[in-house]
Amino acid sequence: MQVLHHPRVAWDMARLIVSAVPDDRLFDWLCAEVGALLGPEHAGSLQDTRRRLQPWARTTPEAAAVEAGRWRVRLEDLLRTRPETAEPLRSLTVIASGLHRNRIG
Repeated sequence: MQVLHHPRVAWDMARLIVSAVPDDRLFDWLCAEVGALLGPEHAGSLQDTRRRLQPWARTTPEAAAVEAGRWRVRLEDLLRTRPETAEPLRSLTVIASGLHRNRIG
């Protein structure tokens, strides 16, 4: 059995969420997957993130970092109360990261 470092799982997903914002198709897919895994309130929070960071062309690195930080804290808190979601969340991050890499070339 693999031991997961919950802060790392949270940080990796938080960074992925922010990097997926400019890709509507990937972001919509990610919202659906996060909603299925963590619940609709988290999918709604992802949409809030998208609204805060759009249009992406005007998003500063600082704003993106703040948003990633918000998600890191939110996900760390979630993993403390629902540790059974760590592995599915890590798996989702790996899959979505691969999709993101393929889409940006």
